[in-house]
Amino acid sequence: MAEHAVVRSVAVGRPVEIEGPRGRRTLTASAKTAVDGPVAVLDEHLEGDEQADPESHGGPHKAVYVYAEEDVAWWREELGREVDRQTFGQNLTTAGVDLRATVVGERWRIGSAEFEVAQPRTPCFKLGLHSGDRTMPRRFLTAVRPGAYLRVVTRGHVTAGDAVEVLHRPAHGVTLAEVFTVYHHERERAARLLDAPELPPAYAHWVHERGVKAG
Repeated sequence: MAEHAVVRSVAVGRPVEIEGPRGRRTLTASAKTAVDGPVAVLDEHLEGDEQADPESHGGPHKAVYVYAEEDVAWWREELGREVDRQTFGQNLTTAGVDLRATVVGERWRIGSAEFEVAQPRTPCFKLGLHSGDRTMPRRFLTAVRPGAYLRVVTRGHVTAGDAVEVLHRPAHGVTLAEVFTVYHHERERAARLLDAPELPPAYAHWVHERGVKAG
């Protein structure tokens, strides 16, 4: 993480209907809008932020979604066109944070709140709908730039311009990029995920379903 890692913007959103596959309407809260001033960090979300599908999004292990300004810039270069900062539906946009190299279980202080890095994002079809490019979920998988879901350790407030301070980094070294790569591309390395106990329980369940045991 860079010496001057900061939050560039804080965004929240509520579910709205958009046109989905085969003309069906679907709810999504991906269209989040940047807000000025302090935003309260609650147990499982930011104040004013909602999820359209609580079973798949939100909850303690997906309380706050973070995407990096540097990753948005990478997408602009990759796609050869303008990409809006909020294309990925994140709550916090950071600068100076290498989210790919972020270790699962890192503790961060942002503003007066504390967070723990829980897991990378797995894209669903709504990323394609929200971005206006239905190839985006596939591209997202290939790019291995998943961003970070955070769980809330201590409530507080966050504001654009707040520093991102690492309070603790686990020694196991399992990064968000590694988790994403193992889960989606290198499943023969599934046992590696057991080295990161801070991952949500669903990951250990997935590993054990594959008949893998801790070494």
